[in-house]
Amino acid sequence: MNRTYTKMNKFKSDIDIDFGDRADILKLLDHTPASIHRNGELVKHNTGVYFQTVPVDPFGGLCSIDHKESEDRGYIKLDLLNVHVYKQVRDEAHLTELLTTPPQWERLYEREFCEQLIHIGDHYDTMIRMPEMVDTVPRLAMLLAVIRPSKRHLIGKRWREVAKTVWDKPTDDGYYFKKSHSVAYANLVVVNMNLISLAN
Repeated sequence: MNRTYTKMNKFKSDIDIDFGDRADILKLLDHTPASIHRNGELVKHNTGVYFQTVPVDPFGGLCSIDHKESEDRGYIKLDLLNVHVYKQVRDEAHLTELLTTPPQWERLYEREFCEQLIHIGDHYDTMIRMPEMVDTVPRLAMLLAVIRPSKRHLIGKRWREVAKTVWDKPTDDGYYFKKSHSVAYANLVVVNMNLISLAN
């Protein structure tokens, strides 16, 4: 009897999906919360869930495999995040309007305005150390990247210089932002900026 075996490729992912309130979607979909093995105990992962069949701890209802090990086994964890900004977005058309309306970039340099913004509110002092203005989504994405530990050495450099290495994976495994995360977060900041500006 001849048998053919197909090698299964592992799919490594880091998928984050933002919601105004993640509980609203989780009520509608069958899912299993991800887990973390901590000090010999199974602890619920803050944001991770599985929408596929995974081994489940019968006592707590969590995935019985630590989230890192489950990825090595080929399970796909999605991180569903609560992002308060989206509670103010009425519908898809409103979101499109907020994303495509050019924000008032100069308002970033008003401390009071900047401190209201998601992701950069606590980093006003870092932003004003950049020698060129943050006035585009790509520059805002780079700002979000340079405030991470592995890229702080780029603070104070011109954007052209920052762009050369800001998306490179650090050799020390330190915390950094991938370009996809930074650009997505930069667009969320634009949405936040427009929500505040249009409300005033």
